[in-house]
Amino acid sequence: MIKILTAREAVSEYIKDGVTLASGGFVGAMHPEEISIAIQDSFLETNSPKDITLVYAAGQGGEGTKGLNHMGEEGLCSRVIGGHWGLAPRLQKLALENKLAAYNLPQGVISQLYRDIAAKKLGLITHVGLNTFVDPRLEGGKLNQKAEEAGDIVEIINIKGEERLLYNAIPIDVVMLKGTFADTEGNITFHKEGVSAESLAMAQAAKNCGGHVIVQVEKVVDHGTLDSRLVKIPGIYVDAVVIAKPENHMQTFSTQYNPAYCGEARVPMDSLEPLPLNERKIIARRAAMELVPKAITNLGIGMPEGIASVAAEEGVKGMVLTTEAGTIGGVPAGGGDFGVTTNADCVLDQPCQFDFYDGGGLDVAFLGLAQMDGDGNINVSKFGPKIAGCGGFINITQNSKKVIFCGTFTQGGMKVAVENHKLKILQEGKNKKFLKHVEQITFSGDYARKIKQPVMYITERAVFQLTEEGVELTEIAPGIDIETQILPYIDFDVIVKDVKWMDERIFSEDKMGLEL
Repeated sequence: MIKILTAREAVSEYIKDGVTLASGGFVGAMHPEEISIAIQDSFLETNSPKDITLVYAAGQGGEGTKGLNHMGEEGLCSRVIGGHWGLAPRLQKLALENKLAAYNLPQGVISQLYRDIAAKKLGLITHVGLNTFVDPRLEGGKLNQKAEEAGDIVEIINIKGEERLLYNAIPIDVVMLKGTFADTEGNITFHKEGVSAESLAMAQAAKNCGGHVIVQVEKVVDHGTLDSRLVKIPGIYVDAVVIAKPENHMQTFSTQYNPAYCGEARVPMDSLEPLPLNERKIIARRAAMELVPKAITNLGIGMPEGIASVAAEEGVKGMVLTTEAGTIGGVPAGGGDFGVTTNADCVLDQPCQFDFYDGGGLDVAFLGLAQMDGDGNINVSKFGPKIAGCGGFINITQNSKKVIFCGTFTQGGMKVAVENHKLKILQEGKNKKFLKHVEQITFSGDYARKIKQPVMYITERAVFQLTEEGVELTEIAPGIDIETQILPYIDFDVIVKDVKWMDERIFSEDKMGLEL
């Protein structure tokens, strides 16, 4: 019989001072919220557990209070190694105040590293991260002085004349996970979940490190009553289960339960609301024109999410949308539901999805554009006192056959309007995004040129591409003047030689008539 404990009992028994704790989840999906709350409550009441090393792949949080924000109490964590920090502002604050050693590694790397930890390997050897801020010749993924003092967790190695990064194995003491049902022997199903994340690899890593696995579930049922095809974590890996309250066991942090997110039902795609004609839709429409038939595609969080909406509105067929969370097919959800997918054809474990991505399986990827420089470098991970983190950005952008960055031309209050198929800038943003030097290199233009990767940058008023000579302006929106509305907002020399108008259909209130 498996142990059935309250969340507080599980924390007391397994999560001791100084342990290395790995947390599963993707944004608001698959995160064990009840256990996270219990860790925070226990620390505030008893000052234990404390001095934890927290490891996680995807960002986990919402509303500034949920998910890993429960871990944001001073003294609770002494070291944090995470893939995305933007959803956990309370942890960010402690990192910026140098109250814990903070590291940021690629999300895919961490999810795959769990498998190497389980297999007792020295770590993960990969090209992912070369020439970016996680390369130890730049920052080594270290985010603050405490991390500098704690030392490197990434090394440069040479194998058969090729440079690679070695991400060192991290012994795991405890993992906390979420599932749907457990039976009395600890077998866990995910059949109401929208993703499976890297839960299986995490459980294997903890068990083979001599650690413990705690799983939060909706219900415990008799052994032998679960369909074995639905069991995703076998009971031999599980030490205890926690039956959660419904409010702490939502499918995502935004949705209690949607059967279209887990394959239990499919919904008509014309039920999705189209975007209003604004800068986001303009960018999404121009980006959608880069889709090709049967293209295996990734859409990043934020601005690129609009491409799925445009494709649905236009009734575009013949493309396959994927997410790094493991979904294939359907239409990825946005906002607080990001990571899960409406009407997915398949849901893979996250490390398997990143295997496919890292090997060049993506035909095209659409990611956000926060800062860019004249070398074509992109920063989406660190902005002054704000740590966003790279998430899956590095895995995806370094390995896609083609990468397209999408974002507004300026930021901070920009307002636009469309009149007679022409773009009008009503108010310019306060901050430039095209800088002489980005604050942190999350995507390396030099690396892209080296591997001859096609790269585009799409905004509401201009389109650029990366060439051997530099960044070239290739298109502008109807109604936009290069000399007054583009060049003054770029802090580097951009190539201007054969500039075309963006397709007029992009600026229409009607459907574009987009076809692949």
